[in-house]
Amino acid sequence: MTHLRGVKPALSPDREPLTKAPPAPKWMTDEARAEWRRIIPRLVADRIITKADLTGVENYCVATGRVREIETLFRVSGLDKTLFGMQNRAMQTARQLAAEYGLSPVSRARVGTVASDTADEFDPLGAF
Repeated sequence: MTHLRGVKPALSPDREPLTKAPPAPKWMTDEARAEWRRIIPRLVADRIITKADLTGVENYCVATGRVREIETLFRVSGLDKTLFGMQNRAMQTARQLAAEYGLSPVSRARVGTVASDTADEFDPLGAF
């Protein structure tokens, strides 16, 4: 049986990364759109995401936005067990998705950490 624990492979620039930051989807909440505007420029600059990855990034932004929205509700109405559970699940989801895209310190450290065996070796993609 295989498992996903242990050393994760290093993130690296993709073959067909986005070269321009797409606008946040209009259907997102204000909090989710704010997170989109905060992270997308970095992901594009790091050449980490492709068009196919955008759904996962959307999900990350929605989960992060939900955490913030629930926190606002706590300030207004106090702690609620149901909301706390929802917030906790959204935090877990956001954390997991953040790691997928190099948005946490540990996963960010993996971006571009693979070096070639020979320093003088030609790298046509400029990835290492």
